[in-house]
Amino acid sequence: MKWAEQNDIAWHYIDPGKPQQNAFIESFNGSLPDELLNEEIFDNLDDARRKIALWRYDCNAVRPHSSLGNLTPFEARGTLELPDGSAPGALALKPPADYQSRTGRLSV
Repeated sequence: MKWAEQNDIAWHYIDPGKPQQNAFIESFNGSLPDELLNEEIFDNLDDARRKIALWRYDCNAVRPHSSLGNLTPFEARGTLELPDGSAPGALALKPPADYQSRTGRLSV
């Protein structure tokens, strides 16, 4: 919360029963158990960290995503990057100033 405030990042709660309001994390929450946690046995914390890191790399750098036009997330970001390494077009736009969630729980 502090970081978001210091960097002028607007955020709001997801309305109860509306996971589609944050489809990215909902997709992640579905794929992590299906593709990793239910498929692997972790011998210890170091083993878990290694397997999770490998899965994360595979997900971001190797496997294409249909939602990104069959590019990997790294490739998709690369198409948006400027020569200085920034990618302002990759970030979601801020909601309009008059935005209100259905629950009214908006924090800026």
